[in-house]
Amino acid sequence: MTAFAAPIAEQIWDMKYRFKDADGTPVDETVEDTWRRIARDLAKVEDNPAQWEETFYDALADFKYLPAGRIIAGAGTKRSVTLFNCFVMGTIPDDMGGIFQMLKEAALTMQQGGGIGYDFSTIRPKGADVKGVAADASGPLSFMDVWDAMCRTIMSAGSRRGAMMATMRCDHPDVEAFIAAKQDAARLRMFNLSVLITDPFMEAVKADGPWDLVFDGKVYKTVQALDLWNKIMRGTYDYAEPGVIFIDRINAANNLSYVEQIAATNPCGEQPLPPYGACLLGSINMARLVDRPFEDGADLDEAKLTELVSVAVRMMDNVVDASKFPLEEQAREAHAKRRIGLGVTGLADALLMVGSRYGSEEAARLTERWLHAVARAAYLASVDLAKEKGAFPLFDAEAYLASGTMQAMDKDVREAIREHGIRNALLTSIAPTGTISLYAGNVSSGIEPVFAYAYTRKVLQKDGSRTEEEVVDYAVQMWRDKFGDVELPEYFVNAQTLAPLDHVRMQAAAQKWVDSSISKTINCPEDISFNDFKDVYMEAWDTGCKGCTTYRPNAVTGSVLSVSESADTTPSENPETATDGDVIYMSEPLDRPAELEGQTYKVKWPDSEHAIYITINDIVLNGHRRPFEVFINSKNMEHFAWTVALTRMISAVFRRGGDVSFVVEELKAVFDPRGGAWMNGKYIPSILAAIGGVIEKHMIATGFIAGEGMGLKTDPHAQVVNLSGNRGPACPSCGQYDLRMVEGCMTCGSCGHSKCG
Repeated sequence: MTAFAAPIAEQIWDMKYRFKDADGTPVDETVEDTWRRIARDLAKVEDNPAQWEETFYDALADFKYLPAGRIIAGAGTKRSVTLFNCFVMGTIPDDMGGIFQMLKEAALTMQQGGGIGYDFSTIRPKGADVKGVAADASGPLSFMDVWDAMCRTIMSAGSRRGAMMATMRCDHPDVEAFIAAKQDAARLRMFNLSVLITDPFMEAVKADGPWDLVFDGKVYKTVQALDLWNKIMRGTYDYAEPGVIFIDRINAANNLSYVEQIAATNPCGEQPLPPYGACLLGSINMARLVDRPFEDGADLDEAKLTELVSVAVRMMDNVVDASKFPLEEQAREAHAKRRIGLGVTGLADALLMVGSRYGSEEAARLTERWLHAVARAAYLASVDLAKEKGAFPLFDAEAYLASGTMQAMDKDVREAIREHGIRNALLTSIAPTGTISLYAGNVSSGIEPVFAYAYTRKVLQKDGSRTEEEVVDYAVQMWRDKFGDVELPEYFVNAQTLAPLDHVRMQAAAQKWVDSSISKTINCPEDISFNDFKDVYMEAWDTGCKGCTTYRPNAVTGSVLSVSESADTTPSENPETATDGDVIYMSEPLDRPAELEGQTYKVKWPDSEHAIYITINDIVLNGHRRPFEVFINSKNMEHFAWTVALTRMISAVFRRGGDVSFVVEELKAVFDPRGGAWMNGKYIPSILAAIGGVIEKHMIATGFIAGEGMGLKTDPHAQVVNLSGNRGPACPSCGQYDLRMVEGCMTCGSCGHSKCG
């Protein structure tokens, strides 16, 4: 028997969390070994480590408590890695030396795999005077380009990818350029962007009043607040960026408002953090705590929930002492406040098990009740830890209890804190759980609705072949096991069939008892009107949310998988002779015809003596033209070896068939640390990226792909159960068409790869 509820769970464990030697030999023979490793490592700081090891192991067993992925992968391995997921870096000074010192700190943090957040509002706007050098400032966006290049460099060195979040205040003079920055598909690809929205700005929006853009006391420009709001909304409507963070609301609610000011968040937005703040994450698996699922009287076992939360808080508090930190400033900040972010996953599955429709008023009431129980148990557990081990060093009872969040807390909890103190300054957060939810048996992620009831994924075998396996949502599988393969009740809803305002209702219900914030995506239909789209954000503001992230599939953002009751799941008997789409899957490469049609393109790279010539020849199969081979030539002998290698590798890929558009994205993502170049008004990070752009241009011209940054138009052999058709690009890790926007982060349902690391 295996502890895993689904094959994909075991595969995720093996790929991402299983401890292995440097040569790939497993140290963790079973997942129970992984649980034991984590439990032992986090118990070592206790006075009675053997006792607490068993308690911690029991919490981890059966996937009841799910530490964040970095803890699962790193705890007890003796590797020099941080167990914290992400950081907000120090305040960027408005001078060149300070800016590049911050860049160095960011690089060191990302080298250890941590995602980072930065507020760029502190840098003077473009065109402002630079005293002493008789020059104009280049502005914060120019330095964001430098950060972006640094992130590419770190990635090219083989380090684990860590995402970056950039924020800018809504009153900064360069905010309009910030809003539009990522509308250039080649710019700031390593960043998520969010605008810091203040209370006065929202009041001005509602009143259609004027709004000053100010830096260092000087008004640079006055705009209409509603016009600026509409620019933000239009950006996220068309490009899914920027996000919106209600920063004044965050600071008013913050338990630590008496010692810190927040101006940035981690990359997914669920952890608003001060300078050098770090997010320590973990989730209670609600799907494992429902008593009598799908029966009359089914309900969450709140006694078990309370007990599990208490143990999880203790484990997370121990991580603060067990973890390494990239920077000493981060270690000091973590130990001074002992901030943790305990959240939940499997909420939507738990709601299904008790017969409640996600997004309904009943589901919102249940969500509020359950998360109230989590918050209450977490705070009382932290009080108990304070009795035993002491309160966090910066604790001030009256100041702490005066915060917005603590004023809403239960009276007995407030009195316990006043009397005994509290170990952890903040305790709750809803983090992205895309990968760990797969590891736990494909439970629903965080507080998101079920994305899909079931789908099939292609699994690459060691011999190079691919097999197909069905991936079923945890609650749906439980329903099937109990009742057979019968029609699902009407309260089974998913992310694509929900109205956007139902998403907002659930986020607002959860936010009442989450002292940090929530990583959640509000899925919007492609045909939602712009005014209805804006109403989603206004509803998020009106109902008390701390931020809002939406995803509307379109030609720019790419489509996500959509629900279809009539999806045809019968594979073609002979895909090599399929006539209904562009993708041809082949077991052997095609033979080269005697003649091929093609085009030759010239690329003149700045500062290079000789141009590069790129010839792309196409083959026509079943009436569709697709790239077959590439020849790259240059008179510059310094280019000879790599151009020959690239010619052979790309041509070999093209001749195997399938979706080869990933070649474009891989080339365009290559960064040259010596510097790129501006070509035709766009910054190209390397000569390889320029070649990728040429191949992309050719693919668009021949109809192989629909447009810049897009994959193939159709894939007739992407077999999906209850899903079909509209989909975005392939996963850059496993190549499957299973990317989905979940909890504010593009995540692959097949391998767990996440843009956010």
